[in-house]
Amino acid sequence: MTSGKRLNHEPPAVTATLGWRYHHIGIPHTQPRAQEHHVAHLGVHVSGFETSPYGIEWIRFEPHCHVPEIVKIVPHIAFAVDDLDEALKGREILIAPTEPSVGVRVAFILDDGAPVELLEFCPAKAVRPKTRHAAER
Repeated sequence: MTSGKRLNHEPPAVTATLGWRYHHIGIPHTQPRAQEHHVAHLGVHVSGFETSPYGIEWIRFEPHCHVPEIVKIVPHIAFAVDDLDEALKGREILIAPTEPSVGVRVAFILDDGAPVELLEFCPAKAVRPKTRHAAER
C-alpha cells in the first residue's frame, strides 16, 4: 500500500502491517436459534461459533446485558492480536479490556462507526475446556 489507499487485491492494513488475525464475525439477533449456548455471566446466548467454517457467531443479548447499544445491533468483526494494550493505542475504545475467561483478554474499539473486537489469548494462563465460545473469551 504505497499510495496510502488499499488496492482491491491487498489485505486490510491491520492484517498486512500489524499482524492482526481474523477470528470471527459476531452477528447480533433477537430470536432464539437452534443449539445456542447461554453464557449467563455475560448475559448472552451464542450459536454457530464452533460449527461455522467461516467463523460466524450469532449473538442474542439479554435485556440486562451491559454492552453499548451499537454492539447489540451492528455486526462486529473480531481479530486475535498478540498484545491487546499495544493494539488499543490511539484507537477509540468502546469496551475497555476485560477478562471474560481465564487466559483471554477482550476489548472493543469503534472504527468509522463499526464495532471491532480484539482478543488476546494468554495460553500460559488458559485452562482450555472442551467447548469454548467467542463470547466466553
